[in-house]
Amino acid sequence: MKTAIAAWTLLLMLVVAPLARAETVKVEAFTFTIPDGWRSVTPASPMRKAQLEIARGPDKAEVTFFHFGADQGGTADDNVKRWYGQFPGNEDKRITENVQVGPVKITFAMTEGTFNSGMPGGPTTPMEGYALCGAILETSTGNIFVKMTGPNAVVKASIDAFKKMILDATRTGAPKG
Repeated sequence: MKTAIAAWTLLLMLVVAPLARAETVKVEAFTFTIPDGWRSVTPASPMRKAQLEIARGPDKAEVTFFHFGADQGGTADDNVKRWYGQFPGNEDKRITENVQVGPVKITFAMTEGTFNSGMPGGPTTPMEGYALCGAILETSTGNIFVKMTGPNAVVKASIDAFKKMILDATRTGAPKG
C-alpha cells in the first residue's frame, strides 16, 4: 500500500509540477516571468524579441520587448519622448519614474489618450482611449525596451503586474558591471 501511495505521489509530482511553473520570456540577461492571465504570442515583427498579450474580455493589450545591442536604439530619454509623442496633446497625463536596481537604471513611462499606432516615420492609426506603460532597462549590453499599450482599462488594470515583472527580472538577471 505504501508503495502504491508513493507511486501515485510521484506521478502527481511529475504531472502537476510542470503545470505549476510560470511561463517566462528571456531577453538578453533578463528572464521575465509572465504574469497570470497574460500569454506569450509570436512577435508581430522580427525587431521584437518577445511579445505578450493581455486579454480582458474583448479588449486586448500588447507587451513588446526590444533589444538592439550596446549603444543602439537611442537613449532612455529619447525613447520616452518618442513614446509620449505617440499620445499627442496629453502632457498633463504623462508620468515618468526612475528606479535603480543594482547596476540597472529603469525608467517607467505612463500616459493615456489617443495612441498613434505605427512605426516611427510611417503611417499611423489613431486609437482613442488607449494607454501606455513602458519600461527601459539601461544596461552595459544595451537598453531593453518593454512597452505595454492597449485600451485604457486593460493597461491600467495591468500596471502593477507589469512593474512587478520588470522589477523581478531586474533583481534576478541584472548583468554584472
